[in-house]
Amino acid sequence: MRVEVSREVLDSIITYALTLHPREGVLLLRGRVERGVIKVEDLLIPPFATRGRGFSAIPLFYLPIDFSIVGTVHSHPSGSLNPSAEDLNNAYGRIVMIIAYPYRGLENLAAYSKDGKRLPVGLSF
Repeated sequence: MRVEVSREVLDSIITYALTLHPREGVLLLRGRVERGVIKVEDLLIPPFATRGRGFSAIPLFYLPIDFSIVGTVHSHPSGSLNPSAEDLNNAYGRIVMIIAYPYRGLENLAAYSKDGKRLPVGLSF
């Protein structure tokens, strides 16, 4: 399994993380799965999300019923690309993505399956 994001989605993730820095931010990832590739095509700002220093949270009961949600992305102002146990235990969807400070591009983005396996990430064309 691998993950592809469009340049537009990547730029939006970076902008969101920079805007909230030094707080963590969280977004929902919309997309589809085709032949072992998770294609992230859009983002949603989750309703009533909590954004703070060192944490972000989504109240699951406010989430829309949307079967195109493939996972979440959240920022790590600390610069770490590794998920915490809490990140994996609260995964929503198929993948957990992390954008780490300094939020410059693909080199600061990582994706993980719900069981913590790192997945390759690339740009879709």
